[in-house]
Amino acid sequence: MTMIDDHPLRFALVNELHARPFPSLEVPCQAVYVAVKEMQDAHNRDKGADRDHLLALLDRHGAPHPQPGATHHAARIGKHDLKWESHTEFVTYSAFSKGLSALAFDPRAAEVFPADWLTKAPGRRIASVLVRVEELPDDISTVKAKLDDWLVPESLACSWVLDEAAVIAGDFQIDPAGHMRFAVFVRPGTGERRVGRIVQRLCEIETYRAMSMLGLGRARELNSQLNALDPQVSHLVAAMADQTRPAEETLHDLLAIAAGLESLAVRHSFRFGATGAYEAIVTQRVQVLRETRFNGRQTFGEFMMRRYDPAMRTVKSAERRLTEMAERSERAGELLQTRVDVERSAQNQKLLESMDRRADLALRLQHTVEGLSVVAISYYAVNLAAYAAYPLTEPIGLSKGLVTAALTPVVMLLVWLLVRRIRRSMH
Repeated sequence: MTMIDDHPLRFALVNELHARPFPSLEVPCQAVYVAVKEMQDAHNRDKGADRDHLLALLDRHGAPHPQPGATHHAARIGKHDLKWESHTEFVTYSAFSKGLSALAFDPRAAEVFPADWLTKAPGRRIASVLVRVEELPDDISTVKAKLDDWLVPESLACSWVLDEAAVIAGDFQIDPAGHMRFAVFVRPGTGERRVGRIVQRLCEIETYRAMSMLGLGRARELNSQLNALDPQVSHLVAAMADQTRPAEETLHDLLAIAAGLESLAVRHSFRFGATGAYEAIVTQRVQVLRETRFNGRQTFGEFMMRRYDPAMRTVKSAERRLTEMAERSERAGELLQTRVDVERSAQNQKLLESMDRRADLALRLQHTVEGLSVVAISYYAVNLAAYAAYPLTEPIGLSKGLVTAALTPVVMLLVWLLVRRIRRSMH
C-alpha cells in the first residue's frame, strides 16, 4: 500500500498539544512558582541564556538536562518536582512538594530557588507565587478564619471552583517576602490531576495578569505623548481653512506629526497586541474554573471585573486613540495634498497661458523682423542691381534714378518670395 508523505511538522504539532501536562498533586502540598522576563525585547531574547540558567539549577541537584531546543522540562530537585516552561516573552519555574510547612506561606519555601541563582537569571521577576493546598475541613468556618488570618480582607477573592470540588482564595497582594499568596482547600476525593489543574490555573492567572498589566504603563506613557500631539493636529487641521498660509507649509508640518504617530504605533504595536492576548488568557483561565460564590465573598471573576478590567480598557482606549489620531492626520494630509495639487495645477495653467502669450508675441516679432529683413535685403539688392544694370542702360539714355526705380519693386518681390520659401521649408 502506497503511503502519502507526512508534512514535516505534523508530528511536532500534534506533540505540542500534549507537551505541557498539568501536574499531579497529592493533598496536602505546596507550590512555589516564579516567572522571569527580559526587560527589553523579550520576544527576541537569547533562548540559550534561559536554558543555561535552567541547567545551572539542575546541576546543583544532579538532575537530568532537557533535550536541545526544548521549551519545557520536568525533573526532580531534592524533595521538589520541578517544571520549567519557556514562553514567548518569559520563562516559568514551578516547584511542587508534598506536605505543608508549619507556618502558612513560609518564605523559606521559596528557597527551593536559591537567591544567588535567581540573581543570575537572564531577566527580572515578573511573578512569584506561593500556593498552599489543604484538604477542605468539614467546618467551613475554619476556612474563613484561616483566610482572614492569612490574606488581606479588603482585596480577598474567594470562590468554589469546578462544581465545588475546591475553594480557592487570594488577595492579589505582594507579601513582604515578594510573593503572591493563593490558598486552595480541596474537597476529599478530588483527583490529583484536578488539583494540579487548579494550582496551574492560579499560577497562570497571576502570570498573564502581570504580563498584560505591562501594557498599562505603555498606555499611560502613550496618552501623555498623544496629549501633546493632539492640539498640534487640531491646530493644523484648523489651519487648512486659512488661505493666507501656504498649503505646502501646513502639509509639511502635518506629515511630520503623522510620521511621529506612525513611529508611536510601531513602538507600541507589539505590547498592545500582547496585552490583548494575555487579557484573553486571563479571562479564559478564570472562566474554566467555573466559579460559584463562597461565603458571600467576591469571586475571582468579580475581582478582575472591578480591579483588572479598567486597566485593560485604558490600554484599549490608548490604542484606539492612537489609531484614530493617525487616521485623522492621514485624512488631513490627503486633503492638503489635494489642495496642493489643485494649486499647482492652477499655477501650471497660468504658466502655460503665459507661455502661449510669449510665443504669440515672439511670432509677431518674428514676422516684424522678417518684414524688416525684406526691406533691408531689398535695399542692398536694389543698389547692387542698379550698379550692375546702369552701364547697360546708359547708352539708351536711361538715367540711374529711373533704373533704380524700375528695379526696386521687382527686387523686393523676389526677396519676399525667397524669404517666404525659406520660412516654409523650415516648418
